[in-house]
Amino acid sequence: MAQWQELLKLDLALQSRVSQLYDERKFPREIRHYLCVLLEGQDWDAAAVDENKASMCFHVLLVYLEEQWKHSVQENNILQGPDFSWMKDYLLKHFKDEPLNLAVILSECLKEEKKILTSASEAHGCGSPAMDQKWKELDNKVNELRRQTSEVKKGMKSLELLNENLDFIQKNWQSQVEEHNGLAQSSPFVVGECLKRINFITKTKQIVLQQIVNILNLAHQMVATLTDVELPEWKRSQQMACIGCPVDTSLDHLQKWFTTVADVLLRVREQLQKLQDQNKKYNSTATSSLPDPIAENERFTQLLFTKLLADALVVEKQPIMSSLPHRPQVLKTGVRFTVAVRFLANLPEFKCLLKVKPVFDKDVEEAKTVKGFHHFVFNNDDCRVLDVDTPCGGLVGEFRHMSLKHKPKAKGSSESHLIVTEELHIIKFVTEFQHAGLKFDIEASSLPVVVISSTNQVVSAWASVMWCNMLSIGEPRNLSLFVDPPPLTWQQLSQVLSWQFLCAGQRELDQNQLSYLRDKLVDDPDGLVHWSKFSKNENAWIWIDGILDLIEKHLVDLWRDGFIMGFVSREKSEVLLQEKQSGTFLLRFSESNKEGAITFSWVEHSNGDTHVHAVAPYTKTELLNSSLPIIINNYSLRAKRNMHRNPLIYLYPDIHKDTAFGHYDNTSEMSAPNKDGYVAKTPVYVSENPTPPPSPPMEMPNMDIDIDLDMDVETTLEDQQLFHEVVSELLNLPGEDIWTSYQEVAQAQINRSC
Repeated sequence: MAQWQELLKLDLALQSRVSQLYDERKFPREIRHYLCVLLEGQDWDAAAVDENKASMCFHVLLVYLEEQWKHSVQENNILQGPDFSWMKDYLLKHFKDEPLNLAVILSECLKEEKKILTSASEAHGCGSPAMDQKWKELDNKVNELRRQTSEVKKGMKSLELLNENLDFIQKNWQSQVEEHNGLAQSSPFVVGECLKRINFITKTKQIVLQQIVNILNLAHQMVATLTDVELPEWKRSQQMACIGCPVDTSLDHLQKWFTTVADVLLRVREQLQKLQDQNKKYNSTATSSLPDPIAENERFTQLLFTKLLADALVVEKQPIMSSLPHRPQVLKTGVRFTVAVRFLANLPEFKCLLKVKPVFDKDVEEAKTVKGFHHFVFNNDDCRVLDVDTPCGGLVGEFRHMSLKHKPKAKGSSESHLIVTEELHIIKFVTEFQHAGLKFDIEASSLPVVVISSTNQVVSAWASVMWCNMLSIGEPRNLSLFVDPPPLTWQQLSQVLSWQFLCAGQRELDQNQLSYLRDKLVDDPDGLVHWSKFSKNENAWIWIDGILDLIEKHLVDLWRDGFIMGFVSREKSEVLLQEKQSGTFLLRFSESNKEGAITFSWVEHSNGDTHVHAVAPYTKTELLNSSLPIIINNYSLRAKRNMHRNPLIYLYPDIHKDTAFGHYDNTSEMSAPNKDGYVAKTPVYVSENPTPPPSPPMEMPNMDIDIDLDMDVETTLEDQQLFHEVVSELLNLPGEDIWTSYQEVAQAQINRSC
């Protein structure tokens, strides 16, 4: 199977990582999707280092797109099919003169895709022997259901033949009796043979009925397991995946089990109907006592079938806006979002049978009882018929162009006592099942969504979604959760925070980072985190989200590779660095900048003294102009006589900066002449040479202030000497005498401070 098809089966969080690959490189995912087989068939690794091969691969793409475009024209399928003409124009516009750049992009993306698939496979296989065993047992049970159903089918065929033979003998014997008087009395053998056949038919029917009872008993177990255990577990996994948990949310297993059990129940129902028809057709004393057990089994079959299918409709893809791939369940009025439903009983008879309609806040009590609850409606609520035109072949309906608008409030209605980012809503999908004489309604609900009207509300809305998904388990959903929001345990919150960093930077938080955040967020003796501390009054989440945005936009590689310590206090960083060799530095996030900023601290040992310095934090605006590895590589201090030096040598604990950041630094590429023949300018980041007082002792309070080294600091004695030499020369004064007296005063000040 194509690599792209495997990626389409991954959960939402992993698919978002794939999407981010192409968004970062500004390469359309539509081209990757529709040319998946062709793209994966080319050797882009070789093309990325060979311009001739890159040109050849590029030409192959253009030829293929041209052929597909002509085919679309011939088939009169321009509007319904992919826009191959646009794809060709896009490639020509962006890569006609730089096919090597295209090869590099695709080589990198395909490699990253494989890493994502590998990580998904490892996550699925790691620590899940119990899960594998459980799935194996369920597979064995559905296989046993198939086998037993096949045996019943064979038994019914035998029963049909036996009844036909007996009916033939009885009718043929009766006609002979009518033609020849007294024949019945003279042929006791025929009568005895008929009785034997009737007894055998009776026993065969009892065997078949018992086989059906066995099937129904096993099906009852399976239905209970699927609807009461497996499906809720999958829904909980999906709920965690929506907030970043790296879990498998594939529906392949559930669809297989639902489909098999539904098929078995349909076949059993058919066999029971055949048995009923046989009783009517071959009306004999041997079958007069059988209709009741048949009817009872048929009622039980219908009950199981209805229970199974009533839970078979699921929201496979939760509501999500394309602009927020990492943050489903946050919807903005007037902005398009996508949601998909799937019917797990994927039988041919059900294709195009179900017409699903979305309904916003259907039967929601909060809409009636919560003061000032906001009301929304769909801009369009078109239905979808579940079909199998999907790569996985499932009965799927995808709503791709949904959007919401405010429903006007009734006159005199009061304002909500909940802010809009704390209001929870649901989308229900309703349909009617009507098949083989059965008719009943089916519903599926989305996870709670938050509807906002401004992009400024996204951060707060996502905090509500995380809080809700960690606390709101099972159905019906508690949409009044934030009227009096329960606290989260630190274990719950630390998990969800760690997942956010996994989504943003492909690496979770380690124990040291979590410990730092715990000290920031937990002040409850029971280890609880309250909603007001996290996202209302103190709003620590705003600061954390700013760091997540900083990582996602500027620091993904450094964070993923573990080179950013990040969450460490100023005081702690000084303690860690004091015992290290001069030039050792670490990277940490600013504690004062709420929009996300990063700084570095380094240590210097001189004349028996140890000094730890920190540079003013770099914001997103500054990192837009230059990457952090380049800043670190080009950073320098202005020392005496305007000489410059880079004080950053070893990344904590002892990794040389060239080893750590060498492959991120593209200054060598920048130094190459561009098309115009110019060499790109490399920025240099300069600070005055600092010599601050020794770092404060451990018992002193942490001031938590980031020092800007561009500010004036205490100069060294050598700098002072240079200054007075210049002054003496300018004023024509005896410089040596001035310097000697100044040196004595300075030394006395130092002695007093010590």
